[in-house]
Amino acid sequence: MFTGIIAAVGRISKREPLAKGVRLTVTAPALDLSDVAIGDSIAHNGVCLTVITKKKASYQVDVSEETLNCTVGLNDNSNAGEVNLEKALRLADRLGGHLVSGHVDGVGEVVKFEPDGESHALVIKAPKELARYIARKGSIAVNGVSLTTNSVKGRKFAINLIPHTVAVTTLKHLKPGSPVNLEIDLIARYIERMQAAA
Repeated sequence: MFTGIIAAVGRISKREPLAKGVRLTVTAPALDLSDVAIGDSIAHNGVCLTVITKKKASYQVDVSEETLNCTVGLNDNSNAGEVNLEKALRLADRLGGHLVSGHVDGVGEVVKFEPDGESHALVIKAPKELARYIARKGSIAVNGVSLTTNSVKGRKFAINLIPHTVAVTTLKHLKPGSPVNLEIDLIARYIERMQAAA
């Protein structure tokens, strides 16, 4: 489990092809790896991946073909190879964002990203199958970042990004047409399942 509060921005410094996937070396000098063990989970742009090797300021993860097919930003050089990083939540940690599983539900497309006063206005078009889960003033993770929707119209939803969020995440690289990983709110998913089972 994660919170969507990004701890650091890392960089994919190496990609090694596997039979069905890719092995990534992630350089992350700003992320405290002292308490990270082999087998621990770290979210990369909202994608939960398992650490398989570790050095002082870098580590490696394997990404399956299935994960590559369902997400963006791991096997290309978008965002200059930068990825939002968050270590898994511990039970004693403060929940500053919202509950995030690290399982991307779909890929959206940025419609608008532009300055709006001190902040930035971000509008994203969600895949049709996810749009019904997105509610005004609800939570959503965009590239692993916990955000609150300001408005929703059809498949499009709008978010106000404060300067701090833009400065400390890869969202600063967004532009119209950029694909983004989306994870809907866990509560919405469970409510739908309970209603369907009733």
